[in-house]
Amino acid sequence: ESAVKNERKFDIIESKYTAAGTGYDNFYVKNTSSVNISIGELLRAKLGFSAKDTSDPQVLIVHTHTTEAYMDTDVGFYYESYTARSDDDSKNVVSVGDAIANQLLLMGINVIHDKTHHDAPGYNGSYDRSMETIKKHLDENPSICVVLDIHRDALIANDEAIIKPTFTVNGKKAAQIMIMSGCDSEGVNGFSFWEENLKFALKLQSKAETLYPGMTRPLYFGDFTYNMNANTGSLLIEVGTHANSLDEAVYTGKLLGNVLAQVLKEA
Repeated sequence: ESAVKNERKFDIIESKYTAAGTGYDNFYVKNTSSVNISIGELLRAKLGFSAKDTSDPQVLIVHTHTTEAYMDTDVGFYYESYTARSDDDSKNVVSVGDAIANQLLLMGINVIHDKTHHDAPGYNGSYDRSMETIKKHLDENPSICVVLDIHRDALIANDEAIIKPTFTVNGKKAAQIMIMSGCDSEGVNGFSFWEENLKFALKLQSKAETLYPGMTRPLYFGDFTYNMNANTGSLLIEVGTHANSLDEAVYTGKLLGNVLAQVLKEA
């Protein structure tokens, strides 16, 4: 609801992103790097880790941009004053992290969900601060094999509209995800094992599309690191955009937790 009388409203365009980049089986990969990859070969290769029958934590969830938030409700428009930022963890990506963590726990995979606001006091230094958090947990918990940095994307249609990517599961609308996996083609970022991360990303993408068709936007592979050099199971995942509702994003978090658990148990 607008706090400003007669405030302008803008459109939210609902969309479903599927075909872009290179198609393989039931998903797509957008490769913006200078590296040629063999999707099939990487997908068939074994992961270097798997879920163990242990009470020790195996998954770490963090948020580099913790205050990234969602629409309160699905109304099809937004007010000019809408900022898509919130310090309230019940309205931002922390809620999505909670949904992922809860589903993993239900499936017998122990998880640490760190809710530190790494984008406070501002965006500058966010990744440095979140890497400090990640290293602390990895040092204290060597059992952790997966690190997920959960974000919320922003897609702009034009000056008058923003875009929300959705898909439907069991008649219920959910926010599409974009899995990001980086590489170090020049060997300057201490990320020599990037292929291990990409294997994980591809298996996650494939399983998501198998279980929940339409869940993923094309996997984004490029010359970037974004703290993915923390370990061989580190990925950045964008859950929805600033136009998705919180309910849509949280529902996706639950589905993503199930996808991740299935991938780990099959490894």
